[in-house]
Amino acid sequence: MQVTETVNEGLKRGYKITVTADELDAKVNQKLAEAQPDVEMKGFRKGKVPMALLKKQFGERLLGESMQEAVDGAMNQHFEETGDRPAMQPDVKMANENWQKGDDVQVDLNYEKLPEIPDFDASEIEIEKMVVTPDEEAVDEALQSLAENAKSYDAKDGAAEDGDQVVIDFTGSVDGEVFEGGTAEDYPLVLGSNSFIPGFEEQLKGAKAGDEIEVKVSFPEDYQAAHLAGKEASFATTVKEVKAPKQAEIDDDMAKNYGAEDLEGLKGQIRERLSAEYGQAARAVMKRRLLDILDDKVSFDLPPSLVQAEADQIAHQLWHEENPDVQGHDHEKVEPTDEHMKLAERRVRLGLLLAELGRKNEIQVSDAEMTQAVMNQARQYPGQERQFFEFVQQNPQMRQQIQAPLFEDKVVDFIFDQAQVSENFVTKDELQKAVEAMEEEDALE
Repeated sequence: MQVTETVNEGLKRGYKITVTADELDAKVNQKLAEAQPDVEMKGFRKGKVPMALLKKQFGERLLGESMQEAVDGAMNQHFEETGDRPAMQPDVKMANENWQKGDDVQVDLNYEKLPEIPDFDASEIEIEKMVVTPDEEAVDEALQSLAENAKSYDAKDGAAEDGDQVVIDFTGSVDGEVFEGGTAEDYPLVLGSNSFIPGFEEQLKGAKAGDEIEVKVSFPEDYQAAHLAGKEASFATTVKEVKAPKQAEIDDDMAKNYGAEDLEGLKGQIRERLSAEYGQAARAVMKRRLLDILDDKVSFDLPPSLVQAEADQIAHQLWHEENPDVQGHDHEKVEPTDEHMKLAERRVRLGLLLAELGRKNEIQVSDAEMTQAVMNQARQYPGQERQFFEFVQQNPQMRQQIQAPLFEDKVVDFIFDQAQVSENFVTKDELQKAVEAMEEEDALE
């Protein structure tokens, strides 16, 4: 077996692999010898079938297997000896397409290898961590929000106003026919909540208990029930009660309704939640700054195929965001711009850098971490959690999509642990401005 280099340009590599006819013949004979003891054939005892007959019977099929194994073995040996790691799937083609039995096998192997990632000293990185301590104003805002959610409604005399709750019976019909899902009794509807079809709630303002009203509306053109989309409907509605909102008192009783022992305990829970939210936002800003530092600090050659593939994906994704009505992917190819290529280079550079740092330091995503991440995503599909789990188990690409950000965050935390991190105590508004600036940068990218 011979391996001859044909291309050595930057990260591009090309080789011609030659497997001689004698090597193939020897491999076929080896396979036949290994199988001979178990072969049974009419006229011969088990294990006594002559090699010549076995070769005539099975040689052609084993020749194809031997060719594939020989080429795969040569490629694996090559990658072990050179230490090359292909950036993408190598291109492997038969060089002698008119190959016939008895000829040597020649295969062209071409690929772009992953670059050598230079080492860097993470302890030299200086980065700031924004720290926000929840103030009493933020706690009070959260308490007011909880009180708003906990408010009750008491019956009132007079006409219904915006913010009031009306208890109604209604029957909906289209073209005189009652439709499924358009009937309810004792339904509590808060006027101004915009929870019903546009125009419905407005027609109940000024109504009193006992009023019977015919509410006429039109379903939106994009209504989820296609048979009702754009149709005019009539709802025979009876107002049974009108109730005014009653704000919940911010006291120990309200706190107990939210699972706390008393009001001070609820405030403590709010501070913990706010601290966690501020911490997550601050970490996102800190991570973005770290990636900017790494992008500027570490430089190396990038595999053109990876950059092109990433740029194509960016251009395709942005095109669909600009053309939301196009659901399929059978449109004309979207050519990436210079900006797309620049962003692709950044993403590929940082991706390779973080991947190599994780590999060298044996950073891995544990089964428990992966399971927890899948569970978190499964909650987005109430009642279909099991189906989601099964889908992830059967879909390697989906598992990779879930695992990739987990791995990246673990590598980022590894760098944070070694870097020089200084704390900067800021206000909530200052943190918010930093988050908005980060999101604007992401949008521009």
